[in-house]
Amino acid sequence: QVHLVESGGGLVQAGGSLRLSCTASGRTDRNYAMGWFRQAPGKEREFVAAISWSGADTYYADSVKGRFTISRDNAKNTVYLQMNSLKTEDTAVYTCAAGVVFSTLATTRYLYWGQGTQVTVSS
Repeated sequence: QVHLVESGGGLVQAGGSLRLSCTASGRTDRNYAMGWFRQAPGKEREFVAAISWSGADTYYADSVKGRFTISRDNAKNTVYLQMNSLKTEDTAVYTCAAGVVFSTLATTRYLYWGQGTQVTVSS
């Protein structure tokens, strides 16, 4: 079992930056890939970014490519999402997840989910 806790959300103006963190506890000895997802009010949850266990591979949604950066520090059991040039449409609850990669990061099966952290971008 892996327990995930997100932090770092908040209110920011458009064009600003935030860094989200997701810290894992429990069975962190497994080589899980990590992902970030988001869900805006009235919309379905959507994929944002993923990173392999080693950190060598990353994968982004087109909507955030070039603005967001995912990274991880396995010594701290933490994955980060640096969000720059934020837009009002980035407003959502951001959730991290841990999963198993089958072939590529795009095919990761996510097994554990955090509770989420709210990100609000004002105009």
